[in-house]
Amino acid sequence: MLFSQLGIAQEKHILIKDSGAFGDIDEVNHPGASILTRSDQGQVHIYHDGIDMFCDKAIFYGKEDFVEAYGNVNMKQGDTINLTSKYVEYSGKTQLAFASGDVVLTDPQSTITTDTLYFNRANQESYYRTGGKVVRDSSGTITSRIGRYYMNQKKYRFVDSVRLVNPEYELNTKTLDYFSDNGHAYMYGPSTIVGDSSKIYSERGFYNTTNDTGYFVRKSRIDYDNRVIEGDSLYFDRNKNFASATNNIVVTDTINSSIIKGHYAEVYRAKDSVYITKRALAITTQETDSIYMHADTLMVTGKPEHRITRGYYNGKVYKSDISAKADSIHADHKTGLTQLINLKRLNKGDAFSVARRPILWNLDNQMTGDTIHLKSNPKTEKLDSLIVFNNAFLISKDTISEDAYNQISGKVLIGLFDDNNDIKQVDILKNAESINYSRNDDKELIGIEKSKSADILILFEAKEVIELRKITQFEGKLYTEEDLPKNARKLRGFDWRDDERPKSVEDLFKDDPPLNLPTIKGLEPYKADEEFFGDALLDRVNKADQEAENKKLNQKDQAPKASRTIPKKFLKPLIAPKKE
Repeated sequence: MLFSQLGIAQEKHILIKDSGAFGDIDEVNHPGASILTRSDQGQVHIYHDGIDMFCDKAIFYGKEDFVEAYGNVNMKQGDTINLTSKYVEYSGKTQLAFASGDVVLTDPQSTITTDTLYFNRANQESYYRTGGKVVRDSSGTITSRIGRYYMNQKKYRFVDSVRLVNPEYELNTKTLDYFSDNGHAYMYGPSTIVGDSSKIYSERGFYNTTNDTGYFVRKSRIDYDNRVIEGDSLYFDRNKNFASATNNIVVTDTINSSIIKGHYAEVYRAKDSVYITKRALAITTQETDSIYMHADTLMVTGKPEHRITRGYYNGKVYKSDISAKADSIHADHKTGLTQLINLKRLNKGDAFSVARRPILWNLDNQMTGDTIHLKSNPKTEKLDSLIVFNNAFLISKDTISEDAYNQISGKVLIGLFDDNNDIKQVDILKNAESINYSRNDDKELIGIEKSKSADILILFEAKEVIELRKITQFEGKLYTEEDLPKNARKLRGFDWRDDERPKSVEDLFKDDPPLNLPTIKGLEPYKADEEFFGDALLDRVNKADQEAENKKLNQKDQAPKASRTIPKKFLKPLIAPKKE
């Protein structure tokens, strides 16, 4: 195609439409050339195959179909391309122009300014390699060391020290493909987009400069005021202050030392809100330990000074000294209150919400009830107290006998913790019942006590029960193992659930459904350009010279031996530059 285009151009020679007031010949410095200078009526006017060029002075080599233009040069191609500069070289054979000195190339969408520019009319491409700037009204200003403009595609490729400055943000990258008709930008290599409230980093990404949305797929992250979002795939909407992430996500709260992980997340900066699902895990880092919360869906809301984390559906908590499980978990990080909740709206045949009440484990103690509140000190990170509302049930497995459990039930349970986060006191209030395996100092079984009272007080020391006190309306009996049948050794509502207890971070996910991650639709990898000064163009120059020689076009009428090719000054820029 290139050869055919150049071939057609060969038949159309450069024409001088207005030669100005003066014409001259300088055989010493410009042999075989006509020197044309503007007149008072206007500039020298040169035409070639749909392009008009105006200048103050022109040196025209008619037989070589080549012109040098000086002073206020203006090249126009229809109503689409307009180039101005101080100097231009143009060949009718190759349709290649070289411009230098305050070069400005404009089309309907954008404007290029540089000190030197090459313009290949045959391919409708322009190129600079010594620094340039492109201005587009709606998108901002783009600067780079190397730039190439594919006019038919309305595509720019910028390479090396690329910078796009917009009133709302600044984009810096190694390589940028930019389409001027729709404002789409494709970034390759380490790239940043920095605005007033966000910073984006990616090594392969797409950004729509028209509506301020982006998509990033390699080593990508978004920094908001106090959050950092990372993932295999990131989407960003500047106008909505919104970001979403897919696969291997990490959202870091840089103020509260907390992290959320999962495989799909949405972040609303203006609302200080994070939504995450698919193996969602919230991690609160503490000096000596960390708290892990998992649920089908996690939401973190609120300003940095008052964050609230909510876990919905099969929520779990793990810490080295405490763990919990509930249908829903609500943690207020400012007050230190964590609520384990049974959602009433799910009580329509849902086995978990009806029978599997919220549960909390501390040491070897299992506590269940309709709702559990766990209170801690946000500053010292110490557990303070807990309250179990309605149907409170405390179970601890006897350390010696098989299938033997110490049990206490009642309406409300209140527990207090010591400085080591171990439970030190438990109060069971209203309609308290208990079964306790009593042992002597040698751990020998004295008997099984089964009793009822209004309230029960239990005191712990060194992680063991040291006192169990029944308060008011006491009624009970100490049985031997033989006297108390096995079916009478469990209180009504007994439900030992140690198999559900998370004993590690990995245990939080053990009953999750299989994880099927979506395949990320990536962006096309970078494809290198063909050389602007390719072999086809250089071959065509040589071919044109040979054709001219065969037709004696390079031979003077009066001096047959004095033949010339295209001036060396113009051949120099035709040499292909070294690859970067």
